[in-house]
Amino acid sequence: MSDESREPNVTYSAPVGSVDLNAFKQDGTSHEIWPCNDCLPWHAEVVRVDGEVLLREWHAVDCEQFQRLVFDD
Repeated sequence: MSDESREPNVTYSAPVGSVDLNAFKQDGTSHEIWPCNDCLPWHAEVVRVDGEVLLREWHAVDCEQFQRLVFDD
């Protein structure tokens, strides 16, 4: 069975991963975020790393949005 035919696991018990995003746009205004409706374990938090304010989004690793955030330039 190839990966293309496998159903993505986006349930509450799915393995999760995170990605850190800038919390603010270049002009200083904050980014607006929306929940990931297709990913049950999705949640977000604001973190400070090395004095920088970041938005950390958690998704199921199979989530399409997570895959785009991690692998798209």
